[in-house]
Amino acid sequence: MPRISERLRSLPPYPLQDVPAIKRDLRARGVDVIDLGAGDADLAPPPAAVEALGSTCRDPLNSRYAHQLGLGEFREEIARFMQRRFGVEVDPYREVLPLIGSKEGIFHLPLAFLNPGDVTLVPDPGYQAYTGGTILAGGVAHAVPIRPESDFLIPLGELPDEVVRRARILYLNYPNNPTSALAPREYLEEAVEFCRRNDVVLAYDNAYSELAFDGYVPPSIFEIEGARDVALEFHSLSKTFNMTGWRVGWAVGAPELIAALQKVKSFSDTGLPFFIQHAAAAALRSQEEWLPGNVETFRRRRDAAVEELRALGVEIEAPHATMYLWVPLPEGTASEPFARRLLLEEGVAVMPGVAMGPGGEGFFRIALTVPEERLREAVTRIGRVLHPAAAVR
Repeated sequence: MPRISERLRSLPPYPLQDVPAIKRDLRARGVDVIDLGAGDADLAPPPAAVEALGSTCRDPLNSRYAHQLGLGEFREEIARFMQRRFGVEVDPYREVLPLIGSKEGIFHLPLAFLNPGDVTLVPDPGYQAYTGGTILAGGVAHAVPIRPESDFLIPLGELPDEVVRRARILYLNYPNNPTSALAPREYLEEAVEFCRRNDVVLAYDNAYSELAFDGYVPPSIFEIEGARDVALEFHSLSKTFNMTGWRVGWAVGAPELIAALQKVKSFSDTGLPFFIQHAAAAALRSQEEWLPGNVETFRRRRDAAVEELRALGVEIEAPHATMYLWVPLPEGTASEPFARRLLLEEGVAVMPGVAMGPGGEGFFRIALTVPEERLREAVTRIGRVLHPAAAVR
């Protein structure tokens, strides 16, 4: 049997790999499963995107290789989005790169900037692609715990000097998955200055920039002075436009940084399909008319779930962004056994905090991926496992 590489052996297990099979078996036995695990909402994409896909996929020209240049119309819509939304001007052909989902670009980034043994600074808990991309590029992922007492921000001033000297990429993600934390402007200024001072690429994962509530408006890292020197910002249509399976996103940054990532991609793929880019452009054009209703749906879901959790005695604030609730567990309760018990006994799937990294222990994540009445039912079932006495009401 051929042996696998040490890099592959070094990868942590991907979170809950056996859960899809468990859910399938439960459903086959007639169990009513409520899936709040993955950030994959049950909502429809914008009609404009569906219509554009249907019309453009019939054109044989749109079935040819897109390569990295892709569709000029999509690049230009991205540039208009960045200007309209953040007041940031970008060159659509030199400072934008379409991606096959932002995860793909985030994963490939270390191949462009790491030498063997170089370090990436990774939030713990955090998105698994940060660590996976680092390890498979021959780098070292230095996990930095983000905790409530530090407002779920990486404490940049507390990092060991020897780690900072080897660091080449800093991953930041605000609004944050899984914690829903926000980064104040002062912190973003600190992060940009840290990266400029230490010659570090700032990979700013802004996948949840449009899923915000209560008047909060998430910023772009490029609203911070000096960010153009060091930052690549990643966006996605997956969550904002309910297009997870379409696999479409983009990176924005200085031409030199974009060119480095584009070179990696030139060896790994031949571009996002033209018909998907046409649909993505249509989605962006429809944003101002279509998106507010979608965000309002998530707000109602957030409010319903938070109300039910508080009724169980769970101390939780209503987050101002993302599609997640980061729920504390009773002291001493391990998140993975809790999540497994919840699924097997009550048919509710959630993400145990430890699946997002050791720093996530003591929490579990709820994704707002089902209607309010289903969320309320799910929380009632959660209560039977989490706080049995409080669940009887």
